[in-house]
Amino acid sequence: MKNRLYIGGYLLVAIFVSFYVKPYAAWICLLASLVLLIALLRKGGSKESLKKEMPRDHTYINVLDSLFEHNPNAIGIFDQEGTFIRINLAAETILGYSVSELLNQPFIRFVTQEQLERTSSQLEQVRSGTPVTFETAVIHKSGYRVDLNVTAVPVDLQPNSKGNILICQDITERKRGDEQVRYMAYYDDMTGLPNRRMFRDNLNERLGISKSIGQKVAVFYLDIDRFKLVNDSFGYDYGNMLLLQLAERFTRVVTDNDYLARTEGDEFAFFYTNVADSNDVIAVIAEINRVLEKPFLLEQYELHITASIGVAISSDDADDADLLMKYADIALARAKEKGRNDFQIFNTDMKSVSINRLKLESELRRAIVGDEFVLYYQPQVDIETGRIVGVEALIRWDHPEKGLISPNYFIPFAEESGLIVPIGEWVLRAACKQNKAWQNQGYPMMPISVNLSMRQFFQHNLKGKIRHVLEQTGLDPQYLELEITESMTMDVDHAIQSLLELKELGVNVSIDDFGTGYSSLYYLKKFPIDKLKIDRSFVRDIMVDPNDAAIVATIIAMTHHLNLKVIAEGVETEDQLHFLHQNRCNEVQGFWFSPPVSADELEQMLRSGIPNASAGASVHAK
Repeated sequence: MKNRLYIGGYLLVAIFVSFYVKPYAAWICLLASLVLLIALLRKGGSKESLKKEMPRDHTYINVLDSLFEHNPNAIGIFDQEGTFIRINLAAETILGYSVSELLNQPFIRFVTQEQLERTSSQLEQVRSGTPVTFETAVIHKSGYRVDLNVTAVPVDLQPNSKGNILICQDITERKRGDEQVRYMAYYDDMTGLPNRRMFRDNLNERLGISKSIGQKVAVFYLDIDRFKLVNDSFGYDYGNMLLLQLAERFTRVVTDNDYLARTEGDEFAFFYTNVADSNDVIAVIAEINRVLEKPFLLEQYELHITASIGVAISSDDADDADLLMKYADIALARAKEKGRNDFQIFNTDMKSVSINRLKLESELRRAIVGDEFVLYYQPQVDIETGRIVGVEALIRWDHPEKGLISPNYFIPFAEESGLIVPIGEWVLRAACKQNKAWQNQGYPMMPISVNLSMRQFFQHNLKGKIRHVLEQTGLDPQYLELEITESMTMDVDHAIQSLLELKELGVNVSIDDFGTGYSSLYYLKKFPIDKLKIDRSFVRDIMVDPNDAAIVATIIAMTHHLNLKVIAEGVETEDQLHFLHQNRCNEVQGFWFSPPVSADELEQMLRSGIPNASAGASVHAK
């Protein structure tokens, strides 16, 4: 009697645990209760006889029986052959078959093919007397897969008859959640390609295999040239469309032995096996470039895309994924420095280049904090009078050890690293402050031109930032001219909105390097701008190349029809000046008049005039 009360009490604990504690704990309690029940049945003969002999205990037996039948987990009692001899109603839901259809059927019949061997092995352990917990999968009567967590223990059904009890919890949703988490951890959500982590794991595995059979593996890092321009000009939706098309095309250049991943942003990574030397690398790159040749269609836009590629080939000194990926990244950076649409294969000399880049970034950050930049000024001259009517502010780096450094050395890296934003803000503030100082000293009132970088033009609250600088320096907005490049106007709606906001401040706006970008003449007339600047690349050859001469003459005529001013940069000879005057260009700047000079030198020019100014004024007489 006392033992049976213990069984009932233990059963009540199992019921409580099954509702309020984690499922695994509930299973343990429930299994123990069921095993004790079977033991009790064996000892007493049958549940009915127990009820007669133990009227005070039969309630516990009924509760235990009810718990068996109505438990949300499928519970089955199996004979030594592994066939169902009793099963609860929850099994109908999990397997889709009725209890009558399941009785006398082997559990293994419902297990999926890929889980068959493992499940058979686990059940064999139970039959040999060892309790087990394992995961498996079965096929529902409707044909879909159901994942299960199974706990199985051996029991003595009768004195000479053994069997086992299985409790099966449906973990399909949990498994799907686990798979989703794993997918998010190892795959790129947008393209569906493996991500950097997955690429690294597979590369390590492949390197181990290739090393054992004497093969080499080549890692390719690919970065889309000017991808940021696509995002900035058309918007991120178009950038994502391009990435999806790129992913689809790149899958065409990998075989079962190769691997493709999207590692970040606009960067893709490949690894190819059995690459012997640079000739094999060049062949792969040719195949990659071939799939990029066809234009990409982004709704109404047609884009031609190029890529920069860095390659690293495995060797005795580079035989793990992290090192090989690092070397490919260094080679990629070198390819981008070479001018893009290029590839570079890593060599040991590139290590020093990478170190130098890190050093440059550190020094640039120090220069921003330490105020190591200075402005030089190139005069802009009225082509009729030869007088200075404006200046362009151009940055130089006054390095404490290397002296004065040209912007060509550090601006490209600043744009790539994002440091161009604080540098650009410094230029804007310093230029406005200097122009206000000149005005206070009695020099002619004239605009000062400042170049806006792509990042500045697309940053949030550009209007507010410029207004703040003007208020800080006290410069009247009409004496500030902001230069933007043609490429910044590719996103027409954004360009118009931003330009309107700038014009509301009262500043002047010009389009720099005109003729080298993508401006549509239809949209050009909609832009609220004041001036076009003809790029020096056209001016340089106007006296020797009829095409350049025709382009420059056409730009000048078109600009006048749009009621805009036009300025030509890069004027270096009197013949160029004469041509521009004949075609009614308004203003010029270039070495014919003066290179960029310091503030003191410009002040001297403002006081006494500039060299060749008389030639500029006299071309009208020719």
